[in-house]
Amino acid sequence: MIAEIKKSAEQKMQKSLEALKLDLGKIRTGRAHTGLLDHVTVDYYGNPTAINQVANISLADARTITVAPWEKKMLGAIEKAIRNSDLGLNPTTVGELIRVPMPPLTEERRRDLTKVVKHEGEAARVAMRNIRRDANAHLKDLLKEKKIAEDEERKGQEDIQKLTDRYIADIDKLLQAKEAELMAV
Repeated sequence: MIAEIKKSAEQKMQKSLEALKLDLGKIRTGRAHTGLLDHVTVDYYGNPTAINQVANISLADARTITVAPWEKKMLGAIEKAIRNSDLGLNPTTVGELIRVPMPPLTEERRRDLTKVVKHEGEAARVAMRNIRRDANAHLKDLLKEKKIAEDEERKGQEDIQKLTDRYIADIDKLLQAKEAELMAV
């Protein structure tokens, strides 16, 4: 019973950590990466479709993403979708290819993005603490129902605390790496 609670809490914590990784991946740094355009959608025959479903996305160099649409008539729509996204990018069409240069980040923008990263990290920490609270409440309920002894409850809470500490340390490592990446010129 206690093992199930710990396993459930660990799975939830792992999902929260993965969600944080995805959120941090969306935050633009000075370097280009193909995942940057993952959430940008384009109107494809009346349906909003992810750009990676209608074009080949690759890196030309460290600061340039190239988008090669599979259909020539999609060039304008893809360029417009990238330009209108919240990424602040300015794509240019070169023949049948869209080049998306990554503008260098200003110091002020880097600081703003660092604040966003810290905010995301704090939200992830709160999620971890909520998972811990729920697991501990579940243990207390089992104790009230006399399905487990006090010692087992205390041991379970200690294990859940260790699990929480481990995942919060993982969050801190992710945040430090992302902040270092943002502040690198």
